[in-house]
Amino acid sequence: MQFQVKQGDLSTTKTACLILPVFDRNRLDGSAALVDKASKGTLKALLKKADLGEDAGATQMFYDLPGSGAERLLLLSLGKKKELNARKLRDALSNAFGVIEGSKATSAAIAIDGLTLDDDPTALGRDIAIAATDAAYHFDECKSDAKSAKHPLRKLTVLTASRAETTATRIGIEQGQAIGDGMNLAKDLGNLPGNICTPSYLANKARAMGRKHDKLKVRVLDETAMKKLGMGALLSVSRGSRQPARFIIMEYKGGKAGAKPVVLVGKGLTFDAGGISIKPAAQMDEMKYDMCGGASVLGAIDACVAMDLPLNVIGVVPSSENLPDGDANKPGDIVTSLSGQTIEVLNTDAEGRLILCDALTYVERFKPAAVVDIATLTGACIIALGHEASAVMGNDDKLTGELLDASKASGDRAWQLPLWDEYQKQLDSNFADMANIGGRPAGSITAGCFLSRFTKKYPWAHLDIAGTAWKSGKKKGATGRPVPLLTSWLIRRAGK
Repeated sequence: MQFQVKQGDLSTTKTACLILPVFDRNRLDGSAALVDKASKGTLKALLKKADLGEDAGATQMFYDLPGSGAERLLLLSLGKKKELNARKLRDALSNAFGVIEGSKATSAAIAIDGLTLDDDPTALGRDIAIAATDAAYHFDECKSDAKSAKHPLRKLTVLTASRAETTATRIGIEQGQAIGDGMNLAKDLGNLPGNICTPSYLANKARAMGRKHDKLKVRVLDETAMKKLGMGALLSVSRGSRQPARFIIMEYKGGKAGAKPVVLVGKGLTFDAGGISIKPAAQMDEMKYDMCGGASVLGAIDACVAMDLPLNVIGVVPSSENLPDGDANKPGDIVTSLSGQTIEVLNTDAEGRLILCDALTYVERFKPAAVVDIATLTGACIIALGHEASAVMGNDDKLTGELLDASKASGDRAWQLPLWDEYQKQLDSNFADMANIGGRPAGSITAGCFLSRFTKKYPWAHLDIAGTAWKSGKKKGATGRPVPLLTSWLIRRAGK
């Protein structure tokens, strides 16, 4: 999609669809008032007859408004102006772009007059680009009759009121495009079935990214290299699969030489049947999404490259399948991690922490400024927070605070859970240094406690995205979360 940012007047802009936000019982002000004046009051008369709802996000389409250069006019309700916040605005924009994608309009225009919150046109531009890119996304790669959208939105014009606003909005649009594309990459990888998106497929996708960009160096460790290093926890998970595990390292060098990197570690379980502790059959197909943490790391790195962020970022994705087999982990097995700590595997379906713990030990060699791991780790997280927020916990209050701030700024919500020492005792084992599960109580927290035992040497935070990485039901599909949260955090770390 092509984005254009310029100073202009909605009433004279030629476009296939003009998006016109209205507030407070269809009150016309700012750009809407100019359009009404150009139409000699026709817009106000239409509004009186229209069935436009007052809730933020309600829409209604009109055609051939007099005095307007637009073929269509999409009225977008934003509710009461005093109650408008970033979340409501983002949702409303998503609704509007979704309606346009369902029409025959291939171009659209929107003025940001009256929409900028907290005097931040950069953030608004970013939200507009993300919403438009997300609305245009569709996945039909595995359909035999896959067809391109008949009338895709090809051009979006954003109209501003001043030169300074134009500059700031353009920066936001560029960032939003990069983030939207990173989200789409994460969604594509998540939506692919497990027989296509294997650990080797993920590794090859990362290699392809590395070949495209000079600032991105990609290495992939095979099982022989992992065994030589001593990654016994990770390799114990892959033993039950015919697909070999892969350990992906992506180094983006956008910052100063020698500056400590930020490290993202993503769980890359390309399919999780639970191993010997096999999952119920119902909805097991959705376990292809168990690699969404790894996919979000690829998406975030892709966005970093596109934005040319002045920051050193390393993405690490331990990738495997978890299947039942004669050589698979058995409940009661004891494995030795890269750190040297031993783990009693009481439940083979708690495998994500086994591949992550070796990755979290491996990244010590980078002497990181901060490490964030991202994983669809626990069903308990869905019980605790539902599908609205990811869970965040960690060993550094400053880092977790940064992530929470980024979640608010991006609208990609997260909520902090405690990581108190009192929970650690639930991981006690009679036969090893620790068990890989701590029982039903506080399941998400004890999973975080397990990971914390491998993160003593750097500031670390953990994002459990089990409830947010994909949707079920008729709208089943990957969401691309938490790429917006991660990129918002990285943009702030880079001072951009």
